[in-house]
Amino acid sequence: MNCQSHLYRGQDPQAVSRRWFLQQCGVGLGSIALNQLLAPNANAMSQADATNPLAVRAPHHAAKAKRVIYLFMAGAPSHLELFDNKPQLAKFDGTLPPAELLKGYRSAFINPESKLLGPKFRFAKYGRSGAELSEILPYTAKIADDIAIVKSMVTDAFNHAPGQIMMNTGSQQFGRPSFGAWSCYGLGSEANDLPGFVVFSSGDKGPSGGSSNYGSGFLPSVYQGVQFRNSGEPVLYLNNPKGVDESLQRESLDTLNKLNSMRLAATGDPEIATRINSFEMAYRMQLSAPDVVDIAKEPQHILDMYGAEPGKASFANNCLLARRLIERGVRFVEIFHEAWDQHGNLVNGLKKNCKNTDQASAALVMDLKQRGLLEDTLVIWGGEFGRTPMVQGGNDGRDHHPNAFTMWMAGGGIKPGITLGESDELGFNATVDKVHVHDLHATLLHLLGFDHKKLTYRFQGRDFRLTDVHGEIVTKLLA
Repeated sequence: MNCQSHLYRGQDPQAVSRRWFLQQCGVGLGSIALNQLLAPNANAMSQADATNPLAVRAPHHAAKAKRVIYLFMAGAPSHLELFDNKPQLAKFDGTLPPAELLKGYRSAFINPESKLLGPKFRFAKYGRSGAELSEILPYTAKIADDIAIVKSMVTDAFNHAPGQIMMNTGSQQFGRPSFGAWSCYGLGSEANDLPGFVVFSSGDKGPSGGSSNYGSGFLPSVYQGVQFRNSGEPVLYLNNPKGVDESLQRESLDTLNKLNSMRLAATGDPEIATRINSFEMAYRMQLSAPDVVDIAKEPQHILDMYGAEPGKASFANNCLLARRLIERGVRFVEIFHEAWDQHGNLVNGLKKNCKNTDQASAALVMDLKQRGLLEDTLVIWGGEFGRTPMVQGGNDGRDHHPNAFTMWMAGGGIKPGITLGESDELGFNATVDKVHVHDLHATLLHLLGFDHKKLTYRFQGRDFRLTDVHGEIVTKLLA
């Protein structure tokens, strides 16, 4: 390739650096290389405006679900007290488990030879589907025919932080994009004045895995979850400081955007596009966010249905806010309720948790259904793993357990009124229709319109995806 003399701009050709050559000759080899590096990601990004990374994009195939509400029960609910009735476990309460069952088993905190603990609550069958549910889930019982219950979930992790990150990102390691981030990367967002991915947190504390549960990892940071607060301003700094009026703010943003756009054109760095988008989003949210979080505008019968109370932070309020957000085009809402880690005080802890979450979870499904939104809104309920059939904490607790646990889903192409999978007679191992976390992710992405093997992003020399190198679609869950 020959460089024309006018490109040297008066410099001595012998003194021109290799860096200058690579940047400037041939209309910039650096730019050509950047385009080649970005090409593998064109499957999701080709339809997006460079300055609007959240522009709506088409999936690989026709989608059943357009949006997601993920009710993440952090801390790991006990499937044995809530969904997976085990009469044999009750029969052998207080005895040692079979030795062959524990061969090669790894537990988190307890001696694997701890005695078996029978279920603490009664079960009954509900709806036309005959779904078997605990007595402490009376509201979920009302939507038994609207949900698909999966009793055969399995995971690779048995501690909270790696388990939660595994469930949300497909990996136990920090730094991978979350399911919500992948969804926004693939689909963009229909909300012009709200983030594409919004996060709430209730319960006793935030999720053990922290913000990595809803981060963007190596994807551009515009796709990470934005946490809304439960009280006061939903997002900090929505109000301008004293001395800054709307006119001054707009002029300042226009100047910043001009400078950032110039830099974006020169470098192609997606983080600059994120910065531009963030500044503009923050400006628009000053008007939109206070309105969307004002649940006092809801009719009293809707507040009563959820058990929501304006001005009082709660899981119920967050569920109602999730519905209000997806109505305004938000793509993904995740609600973390970190309260389910019952190593002891199992009975009282589960009663409290179900009282705080059962009504609102069911109300969300019913509310979406009556508004015609459930058909293309995917609702997911579940934690990071299950609990052991063996006792911990005297006679009133259970340890972490990855070999079998339960989740439920509704809407968005999920087959309603079914129970999928089984665990063994003690609830120790999933035995029928086993569903790994990777299989769950492959299925959820399929419902959103994606081939999970093709929704990829090149990072550090290879193409990454939510399902890593695993995952099969669970066709029995599809409507």
